[in-house]
Order: sequence, then C-alpha cells, then structure tokens
Amino acid sequence: MNQAYARQATAMYRQNGARSEVEGADAHQLTAMLFDGALDRMAQACAHIRHGDVAGKGQCVSRAVAIVGELRAALDHAAGGQLSQRLDALYGYVTQRLLHAQLHDEIPALEECMRLLAQVRDGWRGIRGDYLAAQAAP
Repeated sequence: MNQAYARQATAMYRQNGARSEVEGADAHQLTAMLFDGALDRMAQACAHIRHGDVAGKGQCVSRAVAIVGELRAALDHAAGGQLSQRLDALYGYVTQRLLHAQLHDEIPALEECMRLLAQVRDGWRGIRGDYLAAQAAP
C-alpha cells in the first residue's frame, strides 16, 4: 500500500467515524463536540503561527470563530436567563480575541480563548448526568 493511498484511507476512516459519532449523538453530546472542535482548531492555529503557516492559521481561526458562533446561536435566552446572557458575552469576547489573534499572530490570545472555552466545556461535561436524568424523566 503506498503512502498516498494510506493517508487517503485514513482520512476517509476518520471522516466516516466522525460522521457516525455525530449521527448517534444527542443534543448534549453535539454541543460537547462543538466545544472540542473549537478548542482543537485554536490549538491548530497556535501550531500554524509557530510554523509561519498563514493560510493554515487563517482556516483554523475562521473555523473556531464559526464554531463559537454556533455555540452562541444555540443559546436559549428565554430558558437560560442570566447564565445564557453571560455565555453570550463570553462567546462575543472569545470571538473578538480570536480575530485579534488572527490579525496579530498572538498565541497568548489564542491560549486565553482556549482557557476560557475549556472551562465552559468542562462545566458542560459536568452536567451530563443532569441532562440524562431530565431526558429520562416522564
């Protein structure tokens, strides 16, 4: 098996694995995947900055901004009250910092965004049991 074919086969396997993971996920898991995806893109953007890959950095930051936008759009302000307002403000701040990092190649700004979003992601993971209990309740 040549290397190009092996890379293509690996990419297809990952893509199919990710697709089946998404298809079998509930709303809570999908949101967790968004957090993980945003954090992954931010980490990749840091690596691209370190290696001078402007195009790669741009793609990763753009994708991270889009994912944070999805998280922000998913907020339910009617049900979430003050928490959803605070998350909305946090997501807005993270978006601004991501754009700043994009323009100025600032790894510390990306790292700040990663720390902030990781805290929210960890809290989200922490309420998984509550979500499952609510779904099972009659």
